[in-house]
Amino acid sequence: MTDLNDRPAAGEKSSETPRPKPRGNGGLGRKRGSPSEAKLLEFAELLFFAYRDFTSDPDAILKDFGFGRAHHRILHFVNRHSGLRVADLLDILTITKQSLSRVLKQLIDKGYIVQQAGEADRRERLLFPTEKGRALAERLAAPQSVRLAEALTAAGPGAEAVLRRFLEAMINAEERPKVSSIMHASPAPLKPGGKG
Repeated sequence: MTDLNDRPAAGEKSSETPRPKPRGNGGLGRKRGSPSEAKLLEFAELLFFAYRDFTSDPDAILKDFGFGRAHHRILHFVNRHSGLRVADLLDILTITKQSLSRVLKQLIDKGYIVQQAGEADRRERLLFPTEKGRALAERLAAPQSVRLAEALTAAGPGAEAVLRRFLEAMINAEERPKVSSIMHASPAPLKPGGKG
C-alpha cells in the first residue's frame, strides 16, 4: 500500500494513477455556508443506517413468503396506484423488463396481483392488487408507518415539512415532476375478480 506522505520530489514522475481534479469546493459543488464534507459523509451514513432499519421489518415478513425487496416495491406501487400500467412501473422502478417480468409473474401466479388489458388500448397491461395483495402490502407498510411516525414525532414540530422538502430535493431535478404526478394520481378502484 502506498503511503500518502511519500509523494515524488519535484521533477520526479509518480507511478500512481492521476486523480481527477475536484470541481468547485472539494468536488461536491458546495456553496459557502454549506455543510462540511465530513458532515455530509455523516448524513450519508445516517441514510444508509436509516434505510437498513426502515427495510428490516418488511424484509422479515417477506422472508416468510419467499419474497424480496423487488416484490415489496412492486406490490407497494401497484397497491398505492391500482391500475398502474406495466410501462409506468418499469419507469418508476428503473429496472429491466426482464427483472420486472420475473418478479411480477411470481406475484401474479401466487395471487397477489392481477393483470388486465387496458380498456382504451388493449395492448396496455394494467396491474391491480388482489384482496390478498392489498392485505400483504398493508402488512408490509404497517411497521414502516410506525417507524416514520415515531421519527417525525421525535424530530419535533415542523419536521414533516422539512423532511418532505429534503426528500424531494434528493430526487433528481428532472424526475421531480414525474414523481409528484405519480404521488398525486388518483388510484383506480380494485377490479372485480381481484380477490386472490
